[in-house]
Amino acid sequence: MSLLSLFLGEKKKSASVAKERLQIILAHERNGRNPGQPDYLPALQRELMAVISKYVKINAEDLKVHFERQDDLEVLEVKIELPDAGSK
Repeated sequence: MSLLSLFLGEKKKSASVAKERLQIILAHERNGRNPGQPDYLPALQRELMAVISKYVKINAEDLKVHFERQDDLEVLEVKIELPDAGSK
């Protein structure tokens, strides 16, 4: 089983749930947020780590969440370093 089929195969339900959770968190935070860095980023990073760890063994330093605001544009960047498919 390749890594690509692992993420695109039978595991779509968890990906959909994670996406929905992220959308809910972002919508909620946009309504009542103070200027600056959102306070939900550490919790979001922990939850993403928990979901990804169900399928692939990664270390905490392999997942980075970064929020950036540029004028009226908000960017949430999630960087995940996955191990090689053969190292499982």
